[in-house]
Amino acid sequence: MYVLSTRKIIQIGIICRCKLIFIFKGLNTIWRKHSQLSQLTSQLHHSEIGDILENSLSGKRPEFEDCKRLLDSNDVHVMGLVAGYLTRKKFGRRSSFVNNMILNYTNVCVTDCKFCAFYRPPGHEESYTVTLDQIESRVKAAWEMFGITQVMFQGGHNPSLNIEYFEEAFKLIRKKFPSVGVHGLSASEIDMISKVEHTNTKEVLSRLKEAGMQSIPGAGAEILVDEVKKIISPKKISSDTWLRIMGEAHGLGIPASATMMYGHVETIDNIAEHFMKITRLQEKTNGFMAFIPWSFEPNNTLMQKQETVQYPAGGTQLLKMIAISRMMYDGLIPHIQSSWLTNGVAMAQMALQYGADDFGGTLLGEEVVSCTGSRSTELTGAKIIQAVKQIGYEVEERDNFYNVVKTY
Repeated sequence: MYVLSTRKIIQIGIICRCKLIFIFKGLNTIWRKHSQLSQLTSQLHHSEIGDILENSLSGKRPEFEDCKRLLDSNDVHVMGLVAGYLTRKKFGRRSSFVNNMILNYTNVCVTDCKFCAFYRPPGHEESYTVTLDQIESRVKAAWEMFGITQVMFQGGHNPSLNIEYFEEAFKLIRKKFPSVGVHGLSASEIDMISKVEHTNTKEVLSRLKEAGMQSIPGAGAEILVDEVKKIISPKKISSDTWLRIMGEAHGLGIPASATMMYGHVETIDNIAEHFMKITRLQEKTNGFMAFIPWSFEPNNTLMQKQETVQYPAGGTQLLKMIAISRMMYDGLIPHIQSSWLTNGVAMAQMALQYGADDFGGTLLGEEVVSCTGSRSTELTGAKIIQAVKQIGYEVEERDNFYNVVKTY
């Protein structure tokens, strides 16, 4: 007869206890997830948009009419529950951010957008264009002090700047700071360069990529409906031109962000049309890495002076737009940004629970939104990490391609 020693019995007891704890934790996790889903399902049955939300949970993205119903609904909390569930299913309780500086290389602009407080016409006493030496010194300071991994390079539509200015700037950044990515030039800036050079936008994109431009921000989209653009930015590129340039960039292997500026003269139909146009392009090219819905900030703009728009859209509308963005682009565009710049850090914390997975970027040297005087637009990595940790999420620092470079 085999007799176990006292030590062996204790070891077996410890192993069994550990296994039971592990099983219990696993069952508890499953129960909590099942309980959350059951509570969510119960709320969906009582919602006017429950059918759309249930389709989202089963992997079916909203169509045009569905999108309009979501935009028209005030059931923002339930939208957030569904969008938050979809986001956590993919990313867990994690948020990413990029250690970024904004380099607004010029405020000279001939487009005269009514929503912009930043631009100055050519020859204005407050106009400026940053020199190559100034670009180097600014990037060097941000890299040494904050360890940036991305420069967001954007400015006005300056007819005095030829393509060589941008090529030299990008080559300089990539050569002297190889760990810093260049996320630069909106579609409308690309269009402006093509006009200065009397060439096509695809040639401009190809040359800028060769010089070191790695990805493109989504600015210039606003609302991709020309009836809206004729009111807020009549001199800017058309919706079809924006989509064409983005498609060309994707075809050349240059990924991009897509954006939407809401909260001005647009209608629900206009917003839904914008969503669908982005969807159709992404289905063809798969070139958008992220979508960023951001609220128009009217302070100090011509639109406020003309009393077209007096106040920003507010926090509830932000959360609705974030949630709808996640449902519209679930499985299509991977990342939804929190849009903290025009809504603040506290609203960004809420946005992370309503469908956003990316906080956005640190901002050092930003001048466009700051010209509205709405709030401070300086935000360091330490403050983002603190904000994300406050809501119990893990934090990942990323590069401009959304690759994780560090965890906190």
